[in-house]
Amino acid sequence: MDTMENSKQQPIMEAPKKIEHIGIAVKNLDESVHFYTQMLGLKLLGYETVESEHVRVAFLQIGETRLELLEPTSEESAIARFIEKKGEGIHHIALNVDHQQERLTALKDAGVRLINETPKLGAHNNLVAFLHPKSTNGVLLELCQQASSSH
Repeated sequence: MDTMENSKQQPIMEAPKKIEHIGIAVKNLDESVHFYTQMLGLKLLGYETVESEHVRVAFLQIGETRLELLEPTSEESAIARFIEKKGEGIHHIALNVDHQQERLTALKDAGVRLINETPKLGAHNNLVAFLHPKSTNGVLLELCQQASSSH
């Protein structure tokens, strides 16, 4: 199909609200936080451990979005496997959405490969679900919604 024809089709859903955060895999969270706060002047919003994902997380404010630094706490962590395979760096981009489950269903019905068919609780009381990079041009995308506003 021609690119111009593609651009005339209606999207299957409303665009995400904004970039919620950019996830960055790091080997040493404390050293990384020091760089981002002392060298770049970003504001540290806090730390959190997500036991289910085997990661320690630090959030930093940059404009209306955040950087999420992720340090593995176990060899079983997806972040540990990522660092071993690709090294430190951008791991995922999280998009802030409403109606998360409806979006996941619509994406699956449209043939998008999902890592999570139903949202799970992540950091900052967010419900999170990941889209497989094989369906998103090699980018791990996370759909993120505040747990209190899930529809």
